[in-house]
Amino acid sequence: MRRLAAALALVLAASLAAAAQPSGKVPRVGVLYLVSPTSSAGAPAVEAFRSSLRELGYVEGRTLIIEPRSAEGRADRLPALAADLVARKVDVIVTGGGNVSTLAARKATSTIPIVMSVSLGAVEAGLVQSLARPGGNVTGLSVPRELGAKQLELLRELVPGVSRVTAIVRPGLATAEQRAQGKAMVKEFLQVALEYVDVEEPEQLPAALAAARASRPGAVLVGPDPLFFQQRDQVLEFARTTRLPVMYPFRDFVDAGGLISYSLNAREAFRGAARYVDRILKGAKPADLPVEEPTKYELVINRKTAKALGLTIPQSLLLRADEIIE
Repeated sequence: MRRLAAALALVLAASLAAAAQPSGKVPRVGVLYLVSPTSSAGAPAVEAFRSSLRELGYVEGRTLIIEPRSAEGRADRLPALAADLVARKVDVIVTGGGNVSTLAARKATSTIPIVMSVSLGAVEAGLVQSLARPGGNVTGLSVPRELGAKQLELLRELVPGVSRVTAIVRPGLATAEQRAQGKAMVKEFLQVALEYVDVEEPEQLPAALAAARASRPGAVLVGPDPLFFQQRDQVLEFARTTRLPVMYPFRDFVDAGGLISYSLNAREAFRGAARYVDRILKGAKPADLPVEEPTKYELVINRKTAKALGLTIPQSLLLRADEIIE
């Protein structure tokens, strides 16, 4: 009887101690978007992020709170939005706008973990020390800079006579020296003259497209930036009116009538970001989580658009394509 009484006393004491402890803090995840997460372009990737967190056992509003912030396509708004997330003391910041949003988040905090849903050349951009050992508070997914060269190679294969390509990109993704080196390599190995047209904010896009048209290229490459994703209809209309072959950064353009894309899957990128968030919330440090590079890229070609442009898709591309849209 004494043993039973002692055991009950211990149980009661443990219960009272547990009741006296404050309930566990619900983790807060800030998400810093360059473009609207509710747009037709951004919503599928955002839903992939949320569904992946659900699969990992999180219940939004109960065991996890998501704090979204969108710059609505304007990069100049990102610093203030990042500062707001820091002020709210979120546990993790996920960046959904490529290098520009990650840079804004990193400038706002050196302590809160930052997960890149995708970046371009994270090491070269100075976002991490190395892929294997990021070394700071940033980790996540990074696409190698060589992706652009591969896109140009595929574009030249589809348009064999092309000798001039205009790339519409966000400035700051590469230094002047890196651009010069890239242009020299493209000229040497692909026999293509590459020129750049820069776009930083949405209102600059019409002038940039006009400049691209005026440069009279044989084809156009659109950079992997969410800004162009948000302005997809405007970019596709440019391609239709100029009748220029265009390499796109996401397959969504090709689904909507664009010619060709070679890219990672944006939904898969956000699913990967969810896995990083899970590991960080369970105690892992960003500095110790290797940055991942995609192992799978999608090559998608629109046969109807190719035919309208008078292009014959070579057998080499037909065999490698993940999907041919009829």
